[in-house]
Amino acid sequence: MSQKKIRLAFAGVGGMGQAAHLRNYATLRDDCEVVALAEQRSGLAQAVAKKYNVPKVYSTIAEMVANEKVDGIVASQPFWRHGIIVPEVARAGVPVFTEKPIAASVAVGERIVESVAKSGTWHMVGYHKRSDPATEYARKTIQELKASGELGKMTYVRVSMPPGDWVASGWIDNIESTDKMPAMENDPAPADMDAATAKEYEAFVNYYIHQVNLMRFLVGESYKVTYADPARVLLVAHSASGIPCTLEMAAYQTTIDWQETALVAFEKGYVKLSLPAPLAYNRPGSVEILKDPGQGATPVTLHPQMPWMHAMRNQALNFIKALRGDIKAPCYSAEALEDIRVARDYIRLLKGV
Repeated sequence: MSQKKIRLAFAGVGGMGQAAHLRNYATLRDDCEVVALAEQRSGLAQAVAKKYNVPKVYSTIAEMVANEKVDGIVASQPFWRHGIIVPEVARAGVPVFTEKPIAASVAVGERIVESVAKSGTWHMVGYHKRSDPATEYARKTIQELKASGELGKMTYVRVSMPPGDWVASGWIDNIESTDKMPAMENDPAPADMDAATAKEYEAFVNYYIHQVNLMRFLVGESYKVTYADPARVLLVAHSASGIPCTLEMAAYQTTIDWQETALVAFEKGYVKLSLPAPLAYNRPGSVEILKDPGQGATPVTLHPQMPWMHAMRNQALNFIKALRGDIKAPCYSAEALEDIRVARDYIRLLKGV
């Protein structure tokens, strides 16, 4: 692995910009340095820069890009502005990280992918669940089991995420702002939906697109939505090789807990994944593996111990490693585009439009 210290800039340091991203990069001192930030709320910008020792502050992304030579930009912005921000950064030839999803509509997502491809740089979309050490371990184990056939064929994939406390006290270290948010340009609304349908589509994308993406990561291939439950509890899909997949949504809710799980079943066992709340700090997920080969062999249930590394911090490390050229980014924009296409297909089946 390269030891090059990466120079980073931040575009936006609001709630998620601080809690999910900046506090992680700012403490990875051997791997990177945050040299500049752009934030339109001047009071917030100065306070955050002082707290995290960021030397340069700009009011716009364009000004920052024009004046700073950096290896990458972390742009924690509302996803309905990605179609404006990503092409602007990409034209400067700088790799960019944004939160999920890639965009608020398929059309804007397609334009983002096209602009990034033309620029010759790349765009990492922040599906942090892929970077949880437990997810990385589960994915590696699943791929090995598929290749070896030790537990037979993969038979089923289920992802479940009822609503719960996703913040998990993750905001308590944030600097709050009393600055008035200036008016900002947003991407156009989806042209293929009426306002009510677009609102439902956006709600699904905003809350469940992580699980849409995680399902593909675990099954290891693309899939198509085949059923949308009218009660809005269940999404059913089938993978390219015919494996049934389900996403369980709001079957119930929790108030002071987070109960996100995934099951990847094989004929003779399974891999189970449990993930903590997105902003839970210094806490990884967990993995359980059942191997029951039969023919008199003793079944074994394994619980491998994960390192004390949470997903957001490991995601920051993965972006740094990708900037160095040591690894591929966990999810590029071209794949992330598939997630909002899946979401659009789900809404089409659900609403008939």
